Amino acid sequence: MSEKKISFATHVLHTGNEIDPVTGAAAFPIYQASTFHQEDPWNPPAYEYARSGNPTRHAVEDAVAKLEGGTRGFAFGSGMAAITTTLFLFSQGDHIVACDDIYGGTFRALTQLINRFGIETTFVDATNLDEIRAAIRPNTKGLFLETPSNPTMKIIDLAGAAQIAKEHGLLSIIDNTFMTPYLQRPLELGIDIVIHSATKFLGGHSDVVAGVVVTRDEELGKRLYFLQNACGGVLGPQDCFLLQRGLKTLKVRMDASCAGAEKIAHYLYERGDIEQVYYPGLPSHAGHEIQKSQADGFGAVVSFDLGTEERARKLMERVQLPLVAVSLGAVESILSYPRMMSHNGMPAEERLKRKIGDGLLRFSIGLEDPNDLIADLEQALK
Repeated sequence: MSEKKISFATHVLHTGNEIDPVTGAAAFPIYQASTFHQEDPWNPPAYEYARSGNPTRHAVEDAVAKLEGGTRGFAFGSGMAAITTTLFLFSQGDHIVACDDIYGGTFRALTQLINRFGIETTFVDATNLDEIRAAIRPNTKGLFLETPSNPTMKIIDLAGAAQIAKEHGLLSIIDNTFMTPYLQRPLELGIDIVIHSATKFLGGHSDVVAGVVVTRDEELGKRLYFLQNACGGVLGPQDCFLLQRGLKTLKVRMDASCAGAEKIAHYLYERGDIEQVYYPGLPSHAGHEIQKSQADGFGAVVSFDLGTEERARKLMERVQLPLVAVSLGAVESILSYPRMMSHNGMPAEERLKRKIGDGLLRFSIGLEDPNDLIADLEQALK
């Protein structure tokens, strides 16, 4: 069947990489090899050295590329390895426009790593397309976005941003971790490159650290492959196996987690003692209509601001069901404190500009019964 004629639920299980072509095994095997025999070095085989290519890695890379609707996929040892390698597409003297509400590790890479190579970044409120246009310079080469943003869930008009990038010859990149290809496929909206921290929803079980990049066209794919091979931050075969396993349940996990997140977001919004609830599924959210138009759901992450560090600390001490931890997107719910966790590397003044205050918490909803999670929040908030 054509990939265009089947639903995502079927496609995620039938990407063409689910069966071992050698043995017919129902799970693609772990090829735990660092090098491969070459019958004829003058005509090298598909796999010669594991940094350059591994069958297990190729299987999961191809699967994610197909789910995103891209031409090439690349698996890295972490989400940050995926991000930093992608940023090496830019050169000394280049300028990047990035959305201001962005993952703390990405902010750190742009302001403390890539800048060492003479690449400058301007951060703007990308929910206002005019701010993107105003920030573009003659040497601007890239546009880096994240929507919904981490952690205050801002929504960017991807088709509009992609059009601006196209008009100015910019390479457009998006971190699609929160949405996954099940809910949002940015390449279809004109974005050039999609990045995932596959540690999160794609893996889904808090047992693998991984990153994935997917390119829209073959030429970009060739450039990314060169960087992946040159930088060498590839994902090992055992982790590729775990990521492939996680992908198979992506749809059913996201359905349950998103339904729970919507219920919990409404509960928090209706309480009256929460300063701010950030969830694009709430009709009051500024980006609600844009999200409805460009995605197939609102996601499984809810951020909310209790106003003070004291209230946030008490909640984290009292909750019994969610992990209080770094990360998100797992089968178990995870409650994070961005100030001390995901955005700890961002200077305080920059955090506060982005409304990442001392009372802000980020709640990734897992597969627990949402009524149990609400009851847990209720007793913790008393």
